[in-house]
Amino acid sequence: MRELAIYDMDRTVTRTGTYTPFLIHAAKMLAPWRLAFALFVPFTMAAYACKLIDRRRLKEWNQRLLLGGAVPRARLKPAVDAFADLISKTNVHPGALRQIAEDKAAGRRLVLATASYRFYVEAIAAKLGFDDVIATGSITGLDDIIHARIDGDNNYGPAKLRLIEAWMEEQGIHREDVTVRFYSDHVSDWPSLEWADTAIAVNPSKGLKRMAAKRGWKVVDWGF
Repeated sequence: MRELAIYDMDRTVTRTGTYTPFLIHAAKMLAPWRLAFALFVPFTMAAYACKLIDRRRLKEWNQRLLLGGAVPRARLKPAVDAFADLISKTNVHPGALRQIAEDKAAGRRLVLATASYRFYVEAIAAKLGFDDVIATGSITGLDDIIHARIDGDNNYGPAKLRLIEAWMEEQGIHREDVTVRFYSDHVSDWPSLEWADTAIAVNPSKGLKRMAAKRGWKVVDWGF
């Protein structure tokens, strides 16, 4: 039977989140004057915290602030490549690297499933040796221009499981024909964790730690 090893990325594989750091990194490289708009990011975060906007809108607004409404993929590529190199060298849990190597050695298909944007996640996944990426998509215009709008679902919470299942269907993978390991740090991934054959809570948030104790899920620390 084939095996899938599906990993969340931010704070599971990486020590910290990557979305806002990527936007700041890219703004520094492409348009440093846009860093002035970073002053507005706490206000968008406050709007989200007050439930005035959802996570989807939060991500779109912050992208528009720091990258602009549209940016050609070719122009963005140097920033993406440099950021992926930085993340792989400085922001990955040592335990994540060991587990990725173990899963690869065991012949498991490595999948990175994250709410972060595909347009920069793919480069990180390639650096870390993943086989596939399931991530939040962006609306892409003519001449491969990336717009500050999400295409389809924001790959978070229950939507992540839907997108995993859609990816499996596209790949011709039937659930009954595979065993699935799922790694995550956050309780928002509970639908995917419960769906998996093996659920592993990595450096878990308080909510996930409580849920893991109730469900009997394995808890690991990848921080060393």
